[in-house]
Amino acid sequence: MKTRKIKIFDTTLRDGEQSPGCTMTLEDKFKIARQLKKLNVDIIEAGFPIASPGDFEAVKTIAQEIKGPTIAGLARCIEKDIDQCWNAVQYSPKPRIHIFLATSPIHMKYKLKKTPKEIIRDAVKFTKYAKNYCTNVEFSPEDASRTQPKFLYEVLEKVIDAGATTVNIPDTVGYSIPSEFAQIIQGIKKNVSNIDQATISAHCHNDLGLSVANSIAAIEQGAGQVECTINGIGERAGNASLEEIVMTLETRKKDLKAYTGIKLNEIYKTSRMVTLCTGMTVQRNKAIVGENAFAHESGIHQHGILSHPKAYEIMTAKKIGRTTDMIIGKHSGKHAIQSELEKMGYKITRKELNQIVEKIKTLADKQKIVQEADLDAIVRDVCTKANDRIAPIQIEEISILTGNKVTPTATLKLKINGKTQTIASTGIGPVDAVANAMAQIAPSMKLKEFEIRAVTSGTNALGEVTIKVEDQKHNPFIVKAVHEDIVQASAIALVNGANKVINYQKMHRGKFK
Repeated sequence: MKTRKIKIFDTTLRDGEQSPGCTMTLEDKFKIARQLKKLNVDIIEAGFPIASPGDFEAVKTIAQEIKGPTIAGLARCIEKDIDQCWNAVQYSPKPRIHIFLATSPIHMKYKLKKTPKEIIRDAVKFTKYAKNYCTNVEFSPEDASRTQPKFLYEVLEKVIDAGATTVNIPDTVGYSIPSEFAQIIQGIKKNVSNIDQATISAHCHNDLGLSVANSIAAIEQGAGQVECTINGIGERAGNASLEEIVMTLETRKKDLKAYTGIKLNEIYKTSRMVTLCTGMTVQRNKAIVGENAFAHESGIHQHGILSHPKAYEIMTAKKIGRTTDMIIGKHSGKHAIQSELEKMGYKITRKELNQIVEKIKTLADKQKIVQEADLDAIVRDVCTKANDRIAPIQIEEISILTGNKVTPTATLKLKINGKTQTIASTGIGPVDAVANAMAQIAPSMKLKEFEIRAVTSGTNALGEVTIKVEDQKHNPFIVKAVHEDIVQASAIALVNGANKVINYQKMHRGKFK
């Protein structure tokens, strides 16, 4: 069987936005559309133009500005919907009109109040109407998985004759199971005489947690396109998750004989952007992009990962643009703890390690996860010679000047290897000014990720800053700092990051004994 390319149809900006609480601004939508282009999706469904003036403007702007992917808009089988859809997507070099009409008995009888003959009539009529505007027309028989098979075949055959170039098979309410959904695709291929003239697509919802499994089953049976969203956001329990489908195809490429054109190292960045724009936090144990997806606490697993990553990871974190994290807790073993301590700049004896491990397990029984600050305190308590090498840079004073009519300026008074030094720098904001000042002290440290969040509620909330920095050899270091002043928290995190990089470099140059 020849390996096939599967088109990725991303509907984050349309179906994903329909998730309660996920409404996005025009700026958010455009930012995500630009990132979807970097991700190299094949089709971006930019919105539902008839839904609101804002949605129309978003689809139009994306069609005007985003070149490369096909830009699609959604429309009901109504003339004004299709007109408005075309008015928005026509600016794209590769426009698509996506129309839908329900075909299941329950939808026809209770929602549309139309007979099967009327449904076929409208499906053909509005496919032709859309085709007058656009050569690329997609037709979706809504609730296809609960549609009578013979009627579904008839509708598909008629709309392909009318000009549909893609026929999408939605499991609209997430009712289907993989074996059944595979049979639906099989039946379409066998019974729709002109199916070779159109691409079969699958659009699966996650009400039973089977959206990705159903999508993969459709691909196995010959579907050439899957419709999905970043982080699996969408109505009710969401849509099939783009990152899960893509990484399933990547990881099992030889077995599934299928691949995508997605740039894998942009996956995590895209996930984070959608989280920030929508406010929809990804569950910790979410596959691929969840906080725990590449995190290991079990000592057995940690030892295995350190010995050979594939022992417990079927894909590399680096491949999707993130890192593997060792979580220090009561299940952690000596190998993982020693590895984390080395990243912090410690080189310790076997006797010291044994004592540190015991203290960590005692603390972890009380608070589950042992934070970096806890590790640092434990090591300082156990070790006598390590203290002076942990913090070559220490903060003595921070002064920030900012306002609406002044250039933000940060002045840092630091103790560097025991000597006091004052540095100052400007930036586009106070945090940027602090970062620019630190760049003068630690030029080998590159800031890769920066995130601020409130730990508590209210105007006096504690701010937690998480940063990811790399040294010149791209070794990653993740640092967190908490303070009631977010600028102070940022400075503390950056200084701690610089100390990590400097200590790690010193240790691996053999200066620590």
